[in-house]
Amino acid sequence: MTETAKLPIIDLSSPDRISTANSIRQACVDYGFFYLVNHGVEGQLLSKVLEESKKFFSLPLNEKMKLSRKHHRGYTPLYSENHVPLSRSKGDSKEGFYVGPVEGDMAQTNLNQWPSQEIFPTWRLTMECYHKKLMSAGKKIIYLIALALNLDEDYFEKVGALDTPNGFLRLLHYPGELGCFNEEIYGASEHSDYGMITLLASDGVPGLQVCKEKFNQPRLWEDVPHIKGAFIVNIGDMMERWTNCLFRSTLHRVMPTGQERYSLAFFMDPNPDCVVECLESCCSSSCPARFPPVRSGAYLEERFKLSYGE
Repeated sequence: MTETAKLPIIDLSSPDRISTANSIRQACVDYGFFYLVNHGVEGQLLSKVLEESKKFFSLPLNEKMKLSRKHHRGYTPLYSENHVPLSRSKGDSKEGFYVGPVEGDMAQTNLNQWPSQEIFPTWRLTMECYHKKLMSAGKKIIYLIALALNLDEDYFEKVGALDTPNGFLRLLHYPGELGCFNEEIYGASEHSDYGMITLLASDGVPGLQVCKEKFNQPRLWEDVPHIKGAFIVNIGDMMERWTNCLFRSTLHRVMPTGQERYSLAFFMDPNPDCVVECLESCCSSSCPARFPPVRSGAYLEERFKLSYGE
């Protein structure tokens, strides 16, 4: 019987920022995951994004493939991604659609691919609106994470991470029945996220699990229950590198439940030119930096290539 994770709930609207920052610190040290409420994203907008996402994924495969992934934007079909290449799995049983930055550098925003406006007249507008709302919420979390690390709240701005940060929205669809394969089947195989933080919303269908102790064997997985209206926020590998593993980039996966599942993952990554190196407050002579400095864009590119077997 899988246990249930008891994740803390963080209120983004709380006026007591120091108390909120302390709660985030505890959550990131203990779990690397927490729920986020009062985040400024209206329930009506969230429902609309899920509705538009379902419409796109209901298209025939040949129509969806016309928007297949280029420059990390667009459609990814079933089994195109595998986080555990040496496993017996043929790949993750999910399909997705990436939307990259929608504000700032035109050279970046113009790389986005969009379904036909004739078929989906409000699709692009809905996704752009949601992307901007998530970017705003994400920045507020990053300011609080800086306070949680005893830094100035604008620290990540000063080091260039929030100078037109890379925000990627990924719409995800996990089919219900998949038939019988003589192999392991995962909605999303075990992985940690690559960037700073991820904000996740879903339609409420279960399946998400976390593993607090990624270096322990056998791994103990815990179910993450859905809380209506709350986002699930988790720390990514870059934040783990910045904090010298003080904050956890926790392994997670999605297990098939026999039910169709839709979710929305917003990956907030630093500006590609930002150098991620151990924070002075997180290393010492007795606890030296575990990772060398790395440029954000190059690091992410390498991780994506491995994930998609490129």
